[in-house]
Amino acid sequence: MLAALVLICSVAITPDLRDCSRMNATAVMRVPADFANPATCFLHGQAYLAQTSIGQELGEDERVKVVCARSDMIDASIRRLGVM
Repeated sequence: MLAALVLICSVAITPDLRDCSRMNATAVMRVPADFANPATCFLHGQAYLAQTSIGQELGEDERVKVVCARSDMIDASIRRLGVM
């Protein structure tokens, strides 16, 4: 299964969206669901963001990146960072 991480990055910090990561994002959200395929994962990641106040108040200098990865990999890396 795939999990979606939604990253909000500032163009001042990462002008190239490819450089946006959890380490330099201004906000990181994990969508509270898992998905069977990448297309569904990306679409639900965008929809989840749109329903939040963060998504509704994005600044002109902020960009969104949705990262879909295996759920177990994301969960393990979050635990390693001490977030859970």
